[in-house]
Amino acid sequence: MTTHSVCLLPKLKGIGGPSVFQMKIRQGLEQHGVSVHFDPNRTDCASILVIGGTNQLVNLWRAKKRGVRIVQRLDGINWLHRLRPTGLRHYLRSERNNLVLATIRHYLADHIVYQSVFTHDWWQNRYQNVNSTSQVIYNGVDLQIFTPLGSQHTSKDLIRLLVIEGSFSGGHDRDLYNAVELAWGLRLATQKRVELLILGQTPRNLITPINSTYEDLVHWEGVIPYREIPAYYRSAHLFFPAEINAACPNTVIEAFACGLPVIAYATGSLPELIQGDAGRTAPYGANYWKLEPPEPQALIQAALEILSNQPRFRKAARAHAEKHFSLEKMTEEYLAALRI
Repeated sequence: MTTHSVCLLPKLKGIGGPSVFQMKIRQGLEQHGVSVHFDPNRTDCASILVIGGTNQLVNLWRAKKRGVRIVQRLDGINWLHRLRPTGLRHYLRSERNNLVLATIRHYLADHIVYQSVFTHDWWQNRYQNVNSTSQVIYNGVDLQIFTPLGSQHTSKDLIRLLVIEGSFSGGHDRDLYNAVELAWGLRLATQKRVELLILGQTPRNLITPINSTYEDLVHWEGVIPYREIPAYYRSAHLFFPAEINAACPNTVIEAFACGLPVIAYATGSLPELIQGDAGRTAPYGANYWKLEPPEPQALIQAALEILSNQPRFRKAARAHAEKHFSLEKMTEEYLAALRI
């Protein structure tokens, strides 16, 4: 076992996907005896894993000159700000972040990890090829924490549709309305009580009109501590990843691990992730790159199929996670990419 260390950049906080990934990869690396820190100037630093982008471009350049291997993990490209009025500050921040990501990818990264084939193709089409090597590594999950075993289970008295997003601000209102319209369609199709549980930050200006239009449909849970989230997965019948063109949602993989089937529109990486009876995808039925409203009927039919045979789909979801998305598998792939 090498005594060299790995630097993670930037040091992340919060509830979003990159923060969750950093927590997981740090846990996985340390379980393999790797020293993990956030100082790119340490003399024992053999590799730097840049999670998206960082402001420390000068330190990255200096590390590269010292022979430190730089691996960049790339998410998707910021794009909603060009279609939605998210404010000048958000627009400029999104454009700057894209520039930082592209600069590291083009000039500093020795190796690039894309979260999905979709993400790889998106970057290649938008910013062209680069000289660095690359690969796809899907996100992983701790199968001992995210498990079907636990105190919370589904209710026979209702249909519970679960959505977990870090935030619906910044132009993600279409994502939210897609979830609400799906839940409403399920209520009409089944004539049963349907609960849409929303975990994450939602602006008040979106909550108020939805509550007034869709009475007693949406339950706004807000931000939930990470350790409590598995119970929500176990209590639901279906999971809906709301983000359009998601790179590789941690929540989808966590749902699989808890035995929760996933239904989704076929955008972004979701057709790659949702395979077999772990869930179903359906055509969006409109131009999602322009954030047009979808045609939900095909997705409603897919949901009804899963609801008609929960044991089969729940078993398949867990088996899918065990085969493809364990934390150990992800960690081993990053160890190889970092050359540790």
